Amino acid sequence: MSPRVGLDINIIINTAAELVDTEGLESITLAKIARKLNVRPPSLFNHIQGLPSIKRELSLLGLTQLYNSLQNALNKKEGDAAIYALAYAYTEFARKHPGLYGLILQAPDPSDKELQMASNQIIGLLSDVLKAYDLTEEDIIHAIRALRSILHGFSSLGQNGGFGLPVNLEKSFELMMNGFLVSIKK
Repeated sequence: MSPRVGLDINIIINTAAELVDTEGLESITLAKIARKLNVRPPSLFNHIQGLPSIKRELSLLGLTQLYNSLQNALNKKEGDAAIYALAYAYTEFARKHPGLYGLILQAPDPSDKELQMASNQIIGLLSDVLKAYDLTEEDIIHAIRALRSILHGFSSLGQNGGFGLPVNLEKSFELMMNGFLVSIKK
């Protein structure tokens, strides 16, 4: 069977990304992706190996897009301004792409070099920004873990309606980030 003209792996993955962000990871099926593309499910197999390969590609897309968002947010910022830029970009990515975000939370399979590299780019970017604080290599790892935990918690609570109290959310975010910055300054 020959592949449908105009259908390729990028179109399939972008369609799956749209679905995962609007309907959630649990709702992604080959049938749903095929329906959205107006093809029969077997047509997808000319371009993909199955749902696990789509999820893997979505993870790679999510890591790449998050990295690009963080990189663009930096825009030559350093120190506290860079940390704030990264924090805003991270939470904005999680808000705009909840499905892709959910796929990138786990550490990638150590045998998948491409996913490892994409994940390590993000860690490297965070590490580079944190070097401005004269931290040891070990303290940088602790700071990255802390920052990711803080931002994930804030993002997850926001996505799940956990901030119902009538207090300025932006002020809460600022206080949270100020607390993180105090914790990494010697």
